[in-house]
Amino acid sequence: MSISVAPGPDTQEGTRTGTAESIDTLAAPDIPWNLVIWNDPVNLMSYVSYVFQSYFGYSETKANKLMMEVHKKGRSIVTHGSKEQVERHAVAMHGFGLWATVEKASGTSGNPGRGKGKRG
Repeated sequence: MSISVAPGPDTQEGTRTGTAESIDTLAAPDIPWNLVIWNDPVNLMSYVSYVFQSYFGYSETKANKLMMEVHKKGRSIVTHGSKEQVERHAVAMHGFGLWATVEKASGTSGNPGRGKGKRG
């Protein structure tokens, strides 16, 4: 007795691979995204610097520089990366009680070299 199996969805899976690759290619221009920390009337400057050091691993000098930018300018881009990475960082900053948002990076704004430290 022999059993024949009709072609099913598993045999057609290979034809869908090109679609997934083209979606990945289209998403690539969306990188990078910025994590913006905003000034607030609640958190102490020393605490904000501590969060930058402990979470991102920034040096005390870099953390203090970013904290002072938040304090004086009202905001600072503290890191950048893929949208998913930056969204995770924003959630973590909310857990520390900081006001953080995610914005798409533009080629003309921000200071080059800032926010190169990434976690994750």
